[in-house]
Amino acid sequence: MSDMKISDSIVYVGANDKTIELFESQYPVPNGVSYNSYVILDEKVAVMDTVDPRATEEWFANLERVLAGRRVDYLVVSHMEPDHAGNVQKFAEKYPEAKIVGNAKTFGMMAQFFDFDVTDRKVEVKEGGTLELGSHTLQFFMAPMVHWPEVMVAYEQSEKILFSADGFGKFGATDVNEEWDDEAGRYFLNIVGKYGVQVQALLKKASGLDIRMICPLHGPILKENLGHYLGLYQTWSSYEPEKKGVLVAFASIHGNTAKASQLMAEYLRENGEADVTVMDLSRTDVSYAVRKAFYYDRIVLAGATYDGGVFPCMEEFLLHLKSKNYQKRTVGIIENGTWAPLAGKVMKGILETMKNITIAEPMVTIRSTVKEDTKEQMKELAKVLTA
Repeated sequence: MSDMKISDSIVYVGANDKTIELFESQYPVPNGVSYNSYVILDEKVAVMDTVDPRATEEWFANLERVLAGRRVDYLVVSHMEPDHAGNVQKFAEKYPEAKIVGNAKTFGMMAQFFDFDVTDRKVEVKEGGTLELGSHTLQFFMAPMVHWPEVMVAYEQSEKILFSADGFGKFGATDVNEEWDDEAGRYFLNIVGKYGVQVQALLKKASGLDIRMICPLHGPILKENLGHYLGLYQTWSSYEPEKKGVLVAFASIHGNTAKASQLMAEYLRENGEADVTVMDLSRTDVSYAVRKAFYYDRIVLAGATYDGGVFPCMEEFLLHLKSKNYQKRTVGIIENGTWAPLAGKVMKGILETMKNITIAEPMVTIRSTVKEDTKEQMKELAKVLTA
């Protein structure tokens, strides 16, 4: 990607990666991902983060073009994860005059990842500390566990720009035309979602700043309607639903549980539920299902019994929800089994380890295929969920 002007003094030098299939080796990214890096050109020059090793050559080419022969004074390392700090050592070797800016935890991790001596080059900053570049001043705020313990963000005081590390990041290359909310939500809820309390703490710090622009480490620069993005982060990090609606998530072996799930969706709609989404957990990547589960205020889990438990993709889904602090939701359960239905017991057992989960009654039990008595149970559950 060619360099992009953020302001008269700040230039984007990151790169888009459209060859990557799985971000962090687990999340599908059909529209790629961006590794964002920025340069502040002032009396002193600061480079804001490096990029993933997959984009090393492009990043250095962008950087050299923007610098146009100028000396680099600082490299600010806001996050040590390799998709952002992967080129710290190569940068340090290419620009030996540059100081490395981080916090105490940054430098502890740096020694684990790299084999160069940063002792005489490090500038260690603390909460509220500043770095003067000339007419620009960076002020640093620690953001531990958003989503690593060393993370910090930087607020540029003169242009009122928040360099937000992984905060407000999004899957997808910067030149992809798509809605921000869904892929930013999938990014947040799957990667940062466990750390809602820590995100709330960062949002509290941000509320005291006059922010005119947000420059994250993934995804587009946010320049307008910042209240919308901040509001979504408030919702996501406090585990509130975005919308009233129901996700029917099913795990079906031979198709009978799938048929029951479609029928359940019909009953919900007949009871006036305007927004119902049905997802096949065997064919939907779990990251999309997690995002949709957090999106709605209710969910119906329909799972087939398997090896004395529940079909594996349902168990995986529930364990992902648990690990991301799924809470404040109402859940209906449909189990299926031919000789010994046990899926409901297993699903309920996992749900009971989560906070503020209301399990709706009745729990529906299917014996192989839906019969008239099963339909009556499902209708009753639909009424409870839409009451």
